[in-house]
Amino acid sequence: MKVEKKILFRSGILLMLGLAAGFLLGSFYAAAPVIGCRESDLTPVPDTEFLTPTEREAPAASVPEELPAPPEKWVCLTFDDGPSKTTPDVLTALNAAGVKATFFVVATGYNEKYLPLIAEAAAAGHQIAFHSASHEYSDIYQSPDAYWEDIALLQERISPYILTDGIHYLRFPGGSTNTVSRRYGGKGIMSELKAQAEEKGYTYVDWNVCAEDAVGGKPSANTIYRNVVRETGEQIQCIVLMHDSATTRTTAEALPDIIQWYKDQGFAFCTVEQVLKP
Repeated sequence: MKVEKKILFRSGILLMLGLAAGFLLGSFYAAAPVIGCRESDLTPVPDTEFLTPTEREAPAASVPEELPAPPEKWVCLTFDDGPSKTTPDVLTALNAAGVKATFFVVATGYNEKYLPLIAEAAAAGHQIAFHSASHEYSDIYQSPDAYWEDIALLQERISPYILTDGIHYLRFPGGSTNTVSRRYGGKGIMSELKAQAEEKGYTYVDWNVCAEDAVGGKPSANTIYRNVVRETGEQIQCIVLMHDSATTRTTAEALPDIIQWYKDQGFAFCTVEQVLKP
């Protein structure tokens, strides 16, 4: 497995990677759809690592050496479960700030009328990546075949709006170390899916900062902002999990303050593909 694909997240306890890494673990967020973070979904011991650029393996030979390395201090704003009626407000906030983000999209059938927003986001320079067609854990995690059938359906549904052959990044619903998938596909299903993702040429992406914007109770914009600041802590390389689903309208309201805070802290904004090379 390429080390650059391995992202470390907190699973209820804080660990130190060591003085060389210098980062605290982020929050591991393995929520079922709608419900949000649940204790029963958390993985006791994450099996991935979040490392600095100097600790990651060298780029593949096909990547030109002249490509600039990521800045030392960077943040990727990522959004799951859209597009939806929330997405236009998220795009407005991002575009007004001149920030590019990564959208891990779904195509559930219920959000069909919002799928053209994928083309709008891509045209504005945002990265589009795969999340799920159905986002139903009980369906997609029955078996590896069921998962890849779901991804194929997602590709089919969004292909009128973007060239899907060029998409090589995905986020597993619940993250790559979720435990909820074991209820349906057994204990080893995520290990098998991660290995298959690599074989198929995908980079899977987790997170180390969770905005907790999809938890029950519809958190306020201020709560989401505080969550991001708290989760970031002393980390200087962050992948932030947020949502642009229909039920997370306050995420868009929190974005201007979140973006300004990261700017004030000296972070460079990147898309996932800019910092995690395939």
